[in-house]
Amino acid sequence: MTAAVYPSGPKRMPFVGHLTKFRRDPLKLLLDSAREYGDVVHLRFGPQDVYLLNHPDYIRDVLVTNSRNFVKSRGLVVAKKFLGEGLLTSEGEFHRRQRRLAQPAFHRQRINAYAAVMVDYAARTQNRWQADETLDIWQEMMRLTLAIVGKTLFDADVEAEASEIGKALTSVMQLFNRITNPFGGLLEKLPLPSNTRWLMAKERLDSTIYRIINEHRATGVDRGDLLSILMAAQDEEGDGGSMTDTQLRDEAMTLFVAGHETTANALTWTWYLLSQHPDVEAKLHEEIDSVLAGRLPTADDFPKLRYTEMVFAESMRLYPPAWTLGRRVLSDYQVGQYVLAAGSIVLMSSWVTHHDPRYFPEPFKFDPERWTLEARESRPKFSYFPFGGGPRVCIGEQFAWMEGVLLIATIAQQWKMRLAPDQIVEPKAMITLRPRHGMQMVLERRAGVYPSESRGLNRAAELVLS
Repeated sequence: MTAAVYPSGPKRMPFVGHLTKFRRDPLKLLLDSAREYGDVVHLRFGPQDVYLLNHPDYIRDVLVTNSRNFVKSRGLVVAKKFLGEGLLTSEGEFHRRQRRLAQPAFHRQRINAYAAVMVDYAARTQNRWQADETLDIWQEMMRLTLAIVGKTLFDADVEAEASEIGKALTSVMQLFNRITNPFGGLLEKLPLPSNTRWLMAKERLDSTIYRIINEHRATGVDRGDLLSILMAAQDEEGDGGSMTDTQLRDEAMTLFVAGHETTANALTWTWYLLSQHPDVEAKLHEEIDSVLAGRLPTADDFPKLRYTEMVFAESMRLYPPAWTLGRRVLSDYQVGQYVLAAGSIVLMSSWVTHHDPRYFPEPFKFDPERWTLEARESRPKFSYFPFGGGPRVCIGEQFAWMEGVLLIATIAQQWKMRLAPDQIVEPKAMITLRPRHGMQMVLERRAGVYPSESRGLNRAAELVLS
């Protein structure tokens, strides 16, 4: 390869480079940099060379074509302290082995079977709500998706623990602010209150996961959930071995966290966007009423709820739950005329590409019509990648699509939501894209609609995991 030629990038400060701006507002820095400097942008985080790639072809090549020349970046080191060697953090052959063992739990037939549980929990949630009540819908969605993940993937009822688990997760998420801190390794060794809170949060979440594992071990019954599948799985393509309790804990923790946080955020942003666009909301209600005719949805309804899916897709375009991906270059890698040296960090931000006017005209406009089949086919594939791509694409992607669509249909069948008058709406870029100030919304029951009867569905949900 030829000698490195650095692409352009924004002016940086001595020593810290762009770290200060990134930590203050990463969404603005990345979007502004892409708009001004194009498809390859050079940034510096302290002494670290960082390259922001903004063209779908470049993103495809990193995630798919040349994926073996990249591993996860510094975030991996921090994440492993909490998630261990789970699917999100493991690398190489070990990652491929673990993915083979977990894959059966996410086959389409099994995801379809989870639908009854998803709808049942959504019906229970909305039946607790009262007209004209003001609720933090973000907290409601976090509680709901946590309960669904607990039941479908681990056959465990964690709904009563949702508040404690939510606080623990927030403490853990805050630790990830150190990913871009050049002194992060030193800070972790100091007796800081934040370190104490993080350790307590980890212990709290570990206690839940190990309790669930121990309950499964004690009964010895195959419950048909993910954890049972992982316990029984043997790597027939590899060493023939099964998972240790530590490996089970790492995989369970990864899916427990990732399986509800991202969907809860996506749903929260969806309710906010619908509240601001009554024309889209009306069209959504029209489809739901036509397809469901007053009954609760099932897995068979998922492919019929096309506009609902389009609304969810557009919400994740505007507010992608996983707003950036990072990779470390293993050996010198050429992107166009530039050579990215081994050890460099590559960033690919769905926040940036999802707001690129080349692929999404009026990029900040909420327009579900972007997701007709014709519109999808007119764009490069990696102009939209809310679940990543390639061999490390999110294993739960189909689970998330099914859950998002069915939960929107179940709740929007009965309710409209209006933003509370004093609610400030601002995204907060942590590991996921959370609403910085929560999402206080006023509930409004749709005219002529009465509380759903979920009792008949409860039995169906019980049969899924019996």
